[in-house]
Amino acid sequence: MGLLDVSIVAVALPSIERSLGASTSGVQWVVSGYSLAFGLALVPAGRLGDAWGRRRMFLISLAGFVLTSAMCGAAPSLFLLIVARLVQGFAAGMLNPQNSGLIQDLFGGVERGRAFGMYGAAVGLSTAVGPIVGGVILAVFGGPDGWRWIFYVNVPIGLVALALAPRFLPGRRPDQAADPTPMRRRLDPVGTALLGAGVLALMLPLLEYDHIRELWWLAVLGAATLVGFARWESRVARIGHRAPLLDPRLLISTPGYASGAGLGLAYFVGFSGIFIVLALYYQLGLGYSPLDSGLAVTAFAVGSAIAALAAGVVVVRWGRRLTVIGLCLVVIGLVITAVVLRSHTGTTAALLAAGPLLLAGIGSGMVISPNITLTLGEVPVRMAGAAGGALQTGQRVGSAVGTALLPGVYYTALGVTGHRPGSAVFAALLCAVGFVLAALVIAVVDLIRTGDRVRGATLRPAPEALGD
Repeated sequence: MGLLDVSIVAVALPSIERSLGASTSGVQWVVSGYSLAFGLALVPAGRLGDAWGRRRMFLISLAGFVLTSAMCGAAPSLFLLIVARLVQGFAAGMLNPQNSGLIQDLFGGVERGRAFGMYGAAVGLSTAVGPIVGGVILAVFGGPDGWRWIFYVNVPIGLVALALAPRFLPGRRPDQAADPTPMRRRLDPVGTALLGAGVLALMLPLLEYDHIRELWWLAVLGAATLVGFARWESRVARIGHRAPLLDPRLLISTPGYASGAGLGLAYFVGFSGIFIVLALYYQLGLGYSPLDSGLAVTAFAVGSAIAALAAGVVVVRWGRRLTVIGLCLVVIGLVITAVVLRSHTGTTAALLAAGPLLLAGIGSGMVISPNITLTLGEVPVRMAGAAGGALQTGQRVGSAVGTALLPGVYYTALGVTGHRPGSAVFAALLCAVGFVLAALVIAVVDLIRTGDRVRGATLRPAPEALGD
């Protein structure tokens, strides 16, 4: 549910805009704000799970997610909806690392690779099927306020999960003592604030694209803040009084981690925003219903689901070659989709785009799941929690930037071309391709550097006890 809510709102943005009388840039905060809050909560939540127990944190976070989902559905104004989405994103970010942490605690060797493969499949699939699920919900609950059920649907599902989790999730074993490290040394509030402020400053000009000329200085401020974040994290790691949000030693001394984290960040910038762009194009540009808009990207979701499940099984044999092939397929599929949508309209557009979107979806399924497994493959167990949280933080920050950047490109191109949606979606998709190409370059460099060697830790034996 937490990851599905990143993309499920994409098809509802035009409906929310009409229902609440909101501006287009304001409505984009419903998606981007959620992703940003999600990303910033991941690492602190992982450390809270280490200290208080993952099952306990799972239950607390899930209860918060259910409550804030109801608040989103009941929001009477755009401002309150954005506030509720920020808190909902924070709750989802608290929930997510408990899942990956349990995998790291309970599995080792080939089993860990397969478990992360299934986890990565859930990540890719939930994001890909979001527009379809959102379109179905809007079709069932019609009317100007039908979008509210996109959030309300989380409530009964969440309540069932709350009832089942105490039974099925393992608690702390008797031989597993809690980490005695004081909580104040586990958290990095300054690093979290610097990262959030830097990304927020970079996003604001993208969201307020009508005033981008007046707000350009925020991008400079954001870049400077991120440089300050990097310097602060280096200082925290060097002094050792507390745990840094992003430990520089992970990037420097862990084989494959820096390349995998960079690949994930670049890919999610391009990947996450395409669903919003396609929803805007199909609904506002071609007049599709939300359901038709969601169905138009079904091919991508189907391809992603099938490939992600298969990739989780073969990643231990194929290694980085799998992500290189996948990224090539994404580039080819998106380029063909952009060309088709620029020159065709009506129902023909969705039909002709289905083939290349299927190809892009297959490629996407070969990227997200294997990259998680390969990036964490050689991380020492003692740093596993921080490494997994930092990797996901990069992906969520990339998602926040992408969901702000690509719609901004779409609307800017729409104004420049005299409101020609085909040209606008062409420009936005090519922008996405640019970030996917950046991820491809990183993957190729990593493949050349490591050869065909698969990350060794995915084949190591399981730890004897939880918490080792």
